[in-house]
Amino acid sequence: MKTLAFFTPSLIISVFVLGAVFWYGGVEALFLAALLSVLEVTLSFDNAVVNAKVLARMTPAWQQRFLTWGILIAVVGTRLILPILIVAVTVWTSPWVIAKLAFFDPEAYGHLLEGARYAINSFGASFLLMVSLKYFMNASKDRHWLHVIEHYLARSGKIESIAVAVVLIALTAVSFLVPDEASTVVLVAGIVGIVIFILMEGITSSFSVSTEEVEKAGLAMFIYLNVLDTAFSLDSVVGAFALSNSIPVIVAGLGIGAYFVRTLTIYLVKKKALDTIIFLEHGAHWAIFGLAASMLVGTLVEVPEIITGGIGLFFVVAAYYSSLLLKKKEV
Repeated sequence: MKTLAFFTPSLIISVFVLGAVFWYGGVEALFLAALLSVLEVTLSFDNAVVNAKVLARMTPAWQQRFLTWGILIAVVGTRLILPILIVAVTVWTSPWVIAKLAFFDPEAYGHLLEGARYAINSFGASFLLMVSLKYFMNASKDRHWLHVIEHYLARSGKIESIAVAVVLIALTAVSFLVPDEASTVVLVAGIVGIVIFILMEGITSSFSVSTEEVEKAGLAMFIYLNVLDTAFSLDSVVGAFALSNSIPVIVAGLGIGAYFVRTLTIYLVKKKALDTIIFLEHGAHWAIFGLAASMLVGTLVEVPEIITGGIGLFFVVAAYYSSLLLKKKEV
């Protein structure tokens, strides 16, 4: 019952939003919004696990801000405004023109958004690759799930900036495979992703744990979590247009999923799940690696959402059951 009570606000908000969608567009809109919310949760479950690691270092006040202010940024900023800005930059057009297309000619907007996939996928893939490789390529990491692979990845962490080198090599390889007009876009967007990750990592690790630094550290980690959410969600925003061209339906569906994922993140922190389910964090980072790889491949060929979401779900579930098996052996 305690678990159900924890998620009750999310369920109430979901029912209210879905009711508004039904009033707006009928049964079809309701079905599409519900489907998009399920896809968002499936694609972002690993995001919740990784977020929980950062959120555990934040004060209760900043945790609550992550759920309230953060959801406004996630829904309005990441899932509505940011794609419009990306399209505007890609086609060198005013954001206002693209915004009018989004609301009054969503089919044309969806076509432009699909055309911006090189920049979107490259940025998201490079940022997420940095997240996953930074975790595994850590010389001080001594607990491994997929021991054979993770052991050698951890040893490679002794080489300074090895993760950056790997991501740059991957971006360079992809830039040779995409059409000539997209190669520069892939490289620039990917480098931006790397730079933002390095900046956010540096900022969040630069604060001490002294009282006067807590608020600054909380703000830095709050920004980092929202950038991470952006990298995770850009792929689902583009994929959503394969199901619907209605901006309100897309924002509602993805917004419900985003709120549920953030609630799940706080739940994992409150239950100290990462301390008891010891391989869950490993599985989440392998899922992130899989999502990043899918986004890179997505610059070359279309990758179905079912594959992208399935990879993440597989690693997280496998890590969860591996953790349970280990606990049984230790008893």
